[in-house]
Amino acid sequence: MTDENRNFRVEEVDSVAPPPRARVADAESPADKLERKRDYLEGFLTEQPAGENPGEPGGQVYEGVVAALKEIFDPEIPVNIYDLGLIYGVDVGDEGAVAVTMTLTTPHCPVAESMPGEVEMRVAAVPGVRDCEVNLVWDPPWDMGKMSDEAKLELGML
Repeated sequence: MTDENRNFRVEEVDSVAPPPRARVADAESPADKLERKRDYLEGFLTEQPAGENPGEPGGQVYEGVVAALKEIFDPEIPVNIYDLGLIYGVDVGDEGAVAVTMTLTTPHCPVAESMPGEVEMRVAAVPGVRDCEVNLVWDPPWDMGKMSDEAKLELGML
């Protein structure tokens, strides 16, 4: 291609208006940003789970808590703590307060200090749960009869 084939139109100007400068007064204040986030989250935070009673067995919150518990495994036994029979009770109160009553296989279990904290953290992450309280009990003591059939099958006991 040669210079002869190019058609350029050249316009000469004396000056160009400078672009507008950013002003601090034009910026959104942190309070405005926070208020917008609150508005955005308002519906999410006040939304109640669907169903007749989400805190009872079969309800969305209760089943979500059980599913979260089934994701926690005993480090010495390849079975989750729910099927192992370590969970004695799940109580879902009004407004998403959850109380989990549990035990461990023995009082000298190596995860006796960390397991209740993990249970609390996992259950508190379930949608619809406001807070979680874990009660570690030793009476009645755990025995293999508390295991579900799935756990017994996994361990070759059936």
